This record gives sequence, structure tokens and C-alpha cells, in this order.
Amino acid sequence: MTLPVHTADARRVLLVVHGGRTDAVALAREVAQDLCDAGIEVRAESAEAVRLVACGLVAVDPARAAEGCELVIVLGGDGTILRGAELARPYDVPLLGVNLGHVGFLAEAEVEEVSSVVRAVVDRTWTVEERTTLEVVVTLDGVECARTWALNEASVEKSSREKMLEVLVEVDARPLSRWGCDGVVAATPTGSTAYAFSAGGPVVWPEVEALVVVPISAHALFARPLVVSPSSRIAMELLPSKTGGVLWCDGRRLVELPAGSRVEITRHPTPVRLARVQPAPFTDRLVAKFDLPVEGWRGTRRRSDNGTAS
Repeated sequence: MTLPVHTADARRVLLVVHGGRTDAVALAREVAQDLCDAGIEVRAESAEAVRLVACGLVAVDPARAAEGCELVIVLGGDGTILRGAELARPYDVPLLGVNLGHVGFLAEAEVEEVSSVVRAVVDRTWTVEERTTLEVVVTLDGVECARTWALNEASVEKSSREKMLEVLVEVDARPLSRWGCDGVVAATPTGSTAYAFSAGGPVVWPEVEALVVVPISAHALFARPLVVSPSSRIAMELLPSKTGGVLWCDGRRLVELPAGSRVEITRHPTPVRLARVQPAPFTDRLVAKFDLPVEGWRGTRRRSDNGTAS
């Protein structure tokens, strides 16, 4: 693919790849070469740069990899995209994912669309969508033990398979219920289609401002998924006389929770910014990702800018 060379101000992107997959590495080399040919500096974390060996690729320190970049481009599944989010978010850099995994709900495009993605990056025809994140604070006896964040969800889970977790859930400084359960998930709208969905939670459209609380295998009469205000403060307390557990944020950041720990979850002021190159209604994304049956639909067709039905 031949792309025009831009002579404007220096442009930089960070490329994040699932390095354990040969197809991802091969595709990354092609993408890096195309972007370099267009006059865009392509960066990669030091370890990944060794695997890619692409012409013009710049190896950078992972701690500051996205600094000064206009985009973080991820080639991989949702796990790789979440790793890209960790790099992009501190520098307020938009994240653009190309799905090489299974569902790939966080991805903007599929692998067969990579050429159009590169074109959109070169031509700067992408837009940005902000996604809510969570701030997660762990305390024990009033002393802060850990502070982290999540894009999808923060889940408090049992650490031992044999024993249930005893959790007292609080919303807006008022006790809600005590659950004997496998765990409790607090999710953003983005995370509503991830772990929270698997646990029986509702699908929440990304533009809806809300947080979701979903108990996992709870032994209680009142144990339904909850949708609360985005300004709510959700707290989960592990009873001091019972067993401890673990906290997972996006399935990537782990915090051990001794008995008596308190986990407070609120909306974080810093969102994750997702780059979009082909804006589409969330309903269409949902249908495509879950392969939902819509045959026989006869509703109103959307019309394109030239007035034709699409």
C-alpha cells in the first residue's frame, strides 16, 4: 500500500502488539512500514521493537512510551488493548484497537480493515470518544493500602475456591446488603459487555452515564445487578471475622485483600479516549460482536449523506 508523505509537524504513534502471536507481529511490521513511509514516526516498547524489526521503528522506554504521541495503535485482543490503555491514559492519548482476538469489544476495527485504519491515521480522519474509568481505593483499618483504576471493571473475588466471600455492599455511604458470594463486580458502561455481562449484568450503552454493580453467585434473596449514578460511591467491605479475598482491575492489576479490607469505587476524573475511524451505532457493534440474529428486520433504514438508504 502506497501512502502520501506528510511534511507538516512531526507526527508520532505508539504501536502495541500481542508479541506472542506471529500473525500480530507480521501485521505490525506492515503497519509500521506503511506509517513510516507516510512520514509518521512509529514507536514501540523496547521488548516489542526487538520482535518487530521494522524499518524506522523507534524503541522507547515503556514507562513513557506514549508521551508525545498522537495515537496508540493496538493490534491484538481486548487484553492487549487494555495494556495499551495503561500506556495511553497517563498522557491523554487516544487509543485505536485492531481486533486480532475473539469478541474484541474494545477494538475499533477487524484485522481485514487494517488498510483503512492506516489510511485514517495518515489522513487524520479519526474522531475521539471518551470512556468512563473507575478509581479504586483499598483501605484496612482506615489506612490506605492501594490505589488503582479500571476501564472495564473492578472485581472483588474470593481467593479460596472452597470458601464463599462475605461482602457487605454500600452505596453512597449507606449499607445496601450483605452477600455470601463468589465476588462482586463494579463496572463502567464499557465494562458492561465484559466480566459484568458474563456474571449476568445488563448491557449499558457507552453514552449512558452510570455504574453497574453485579454480584457473582450470591446466596441472597436480594442479589440482582444494580445500575447506580456515575457520581455514586460504591464500597465493598470484607467482614473482619471472615476470609480475605482479592481485587482485580481489568483482570490485569491484582491487590490482595485481607479480611476487614474496604474497597471504595468511584468515577475517576481521567477517562480513556478511544479513537474512532468508522462511527457506527452501538447497536450495530453489539449485533456484530455477539453475532445476534436480526434477520427479518424491516425497520427504518439509516440514510447516508447523499440520501440513499444504508
